[in-house]
Amino acid sequence: MSKRIFSILAVFAAMCLPALACTNFLVGKKASADGAVYITYNADDYGMYGHLVYLPHQKHAPGTMRRVVDGDSNRFLGEIPEATETYTVNGYINEYQVSIMETTFGGREELVDPHGIIDYTSLMRIALQRSRTAREAIDVMTSLVAEYGYASGGESFSIADKNEIWALEMVGRGANERGALWAAVRIPDDCIAAHANQSRIHKLSIYPKADVKTSPDLIKWAKKHGYFKGKDADFDFTDAFAPADFGAARYCDARAWSFFNRFVDNMDRYLDFVDGYHNGKAEVMPLYFKPKRLLSRQDLMDAMRDHYEGTPFDVTKDLGMGPGEMPYRPTPLEFDVDGKKYFNERPISTQQTADTYIAQLRSALPDAIGGVLWYGNDDPNMISYVPIYCNNTEVPACFDDPNANDAQFSWGSAFWVCNWVSNMVYPRYNMLFPSLQKERDRLDRLFAEQQPDLEAEALATWSADPEQTKMLLNEYSKKCAAQMLSDWKRLGEYLIVKYNDMVIKQEENGVFTRTPDGLITRPKRVGYADSYRKEVVKQTGDRYLIPEQ
Repeated sequence: MSKRIFSILAVFAAMCLPALACTNFLVGKKASADGAVYITYNADDYGMYGHLVYLPHQKHAPGTMRRVVDGDSNRFLGEIPEATETYTVNGYINEYQVSIMETTFGGREELVDPHGIIDYTSLMRIALQRSRTAREAIDVMTSLVAEYGYASGGESFSIADKNEIWALEMVGRGANERGALWAAVRIPDDCIAAHANQSRIHKLSIYPKADVKTSPDLIKWAKKHGYFKGKDADFDFTDAFAPADFGAARYCDARAWSFFNRFVDNMDRYLDFVDGYHNGKAEVMPLYFKPKRLLSRQDLMDAMRDHYEGTPFDVTKDLGMGPGEMPYRPTPLEFDVDGKKYFNERPISTQQTADTYIAQLRSALPDAIGGVLWYGNDDPNMISYVPIYCNNTEVPACFDDPNANDAQFSWGSAFWVCNWVSNMVYPRYNMLFPSLQKERDRLDRLFAEQQPDLEAEALATWSADPEQTKMLLNEYSKKCAAQMLSDWKRLGEYLIVKYNDMVIKQEENGVFTRTPDGLITRPKRVGYADSYRKEVVKQTGDRYLIPEQ
């Protein structure tokens, strides 16, 4: 393991931060098919319980203090004065269609401030409660860490509103200096961007000056402390504070590359940048690109479900798939064999996703109707996204079941029901996944088809009675979530019956077939896939060869 990755993991272990996790995609309003701004978030960690956080619109008396608790470790960090008014937040979107998401890159270990009060999760929530625009959110976030200290390692934030998107990257100043070092870049409206646990803001001078914000002393501080030498125009945020090694490129930047590869031509030119073997020698992959076509919300759902299919990093082409031809690999990422270190690919879609988000932000609609958080628990490849409107006043019951947690199963919890189904599918993926995919895509289509009529009804009542409109949208989100949970339970029951004991019961028109005497038709015994049969024979030779009679 490289020195930098070892340092990152050591810091994360000490601070209980997710290691090499999470993926964000960003789509400008002129790069989307419906004119919406989009940002996405796969929140990945090992053993994390995913649930939807709701914070109501509130007013606070002068002198009210806010407790700050680290969002990953649950450790109390301190108190700060509460704002006189805070806005409604559902997950990572607020009532004004501001959305903030993140990926952790860690960066240099010595820059973490053990005395800081504001961790990255709290920073996101507080900014959502206090901001009406993306630019205002950047100001809130950077002023908070300047005053109270930044308690986390290096972070990349996606900060969007209904008009624009910014990428903000932040690191601490070490144990002896309060505040943070940061740079923010505006993503052009006709472009797409991505980040996945590696700093993506390189040379600042290549961006239009109006599209860049930084901490006032950023370059001066980097020079003073030995992180940069040279002309100011050559300053590279990533090289200074998160220089890439093998893991940063292959496990992280490769995920961003795979997103771009779907929508941008000639991405092969950046394969050397992301393969991990050419660090410092390859052409830098830009922060953003103009896509060859406009992206739909379905495009983003598909991209969130990516396993590098059809690329040089495709995980469906070797024995690691196992007998079920599974496009996943068990963790950890790295393993030893006979004294040598090897690795597993780390695709966008991964089994350790706790929850997944797609924020849809639309300036052409009132905020209560225009802002939608498409949400799901568990691996995005294995779930259907449910629409959560940004002014909702309740979390659908299944997304915050009081009877469930990371160590307590509940049939009322979407997290546990979805994980129950997924974990049946993983080991027998080639058998079971087509049934899950059919149900997943059916629900995705249903919710997409219902959206225009629902929002037309909402618009018809908005001017006369905004509260009635909010109630309509709130109830709709609850209805969709309840339907998803019910359908997923039924899916799980179907899977255990159809594929019990590694065979496949036969069906006709959705009904299990029976013999004339009423017994279930003999199931199909399919055995290993051809690819795995060949590997078994290759490994065992003639051990299982049946002799000719």
